[in-house]
Amino acid sequence: MNNSPFSPFSGDVPKRAHVIKSLALLLGPDFMTDVVVVETSDHARLSLKVSYNWHFDYDRDNIVTATKMFAVPDFVGDACKAIASRVRGIVAAHTFDNFHKNSASIIREAVFGKDDKGEIQNRFVFSQNNLVITNIDIQSVEPVDSRTRDALQKSVQLAIEITTKSQEAAARHEAERRDQQARGRLERQKIDDEGEAEKARISLLQLQAQSAAVESTGQATAEAKARAEAASIEGAAAVKQAELQSEAELIKSEGKVDQRKNKQEAEIAHQKALDDLEISKARDLADIEASKFKNIVDAIGAPTLEAIAQAGPEMQAKLLNGLGLQSFMLTGNDNPIGLFSSY
Repeated sequence: MNNSPFSPFSGDVPKRAHVIKSLALLLGPDFMTDVVVVETSDHARLSLKVSYNWHFDYDRDNIVTATKMFAVPDFVGDACKAIASRVRGIVAAHTFDNFHKNSASIIREAVFGKDDKGEIQNRFVFSQNNLVITNIDIQSVEPVDSRTRDALQKSVQLAIEITTKSQEAAARHEAERRDQQARGRLERQKIDDEGEAEKARISLLQLQAQSAAVESTGQATAEAKARAEAASIEGAAAVKQAELQSEAELIKSEGKVDQRKNKQEAEIAHQKALDDLEISKARDLADIEASKFKNIVDAIGAPTLEAIAQAGPEMQAKLLNGLGLQSFMLTGNDNPIGLFSSY
């Protein structure tokens, strides 16, 4: 649509009047950018670079609403001034730290306002020419003076430190929570293991009791049989009792743990080895004695041994014959009963 008469618009950043000279009015949607200098309640001056999305709300069939768009000669300058005024007013009510943390929501609340439910609206309408602001984009927030810039930098650093410490605390808390959970699982596992160990101990005691009962019953039976058979056959009672005791020992050994069984097997193998050594030793000694006796006999000779054996009886016979005895009997340790006759 053509403007009549020729009407220049505000332009540049920040906005200045009579910059754009145009013969046509664009209806949008489009955007415009402006720089607004604000001051917080604690006197911190900031330069805000913001962009606004806008369009004209009109009805082509209604000539009244269509011509209403030309009611404001410089709609760009007026809109930027009105929005800047709202922003300055609301920023002046906030401290620098609060505004730095919540700048987006504060500026949107200043421009669009809130509805009855307390929620920020999404439209700002200029009723003079039906210009509608639909969105605000905050491109930068920069301090005007160096002190404010230093304060902002410190605030950013402080925020980073706070965030870092918060993350460290959260990580430490998470680590402690996981450690507590692990300890809890360990304690539960320990309790479960102790319960299983107690069950195993009870089972072992039951098996030991059963083994003792079997052992006691077997021993009583063996003793009864031994006493009954001892009355009739004394000689066989000792053998039978030994067999019964062996059976009782066998029943008792079956109830022992594997460790004792292995120990007994080792002792048996050791004892067997000792017995084999004793038998071998006795056999070697017997062979030595036999060989010694044979060597002595061979060395003395058979005639000599015969003469030695006959020397005693012949002398006794001659002695008794000299005494005039016809028969006699000698007793002693070496010859319990001896009967000799002399001729």
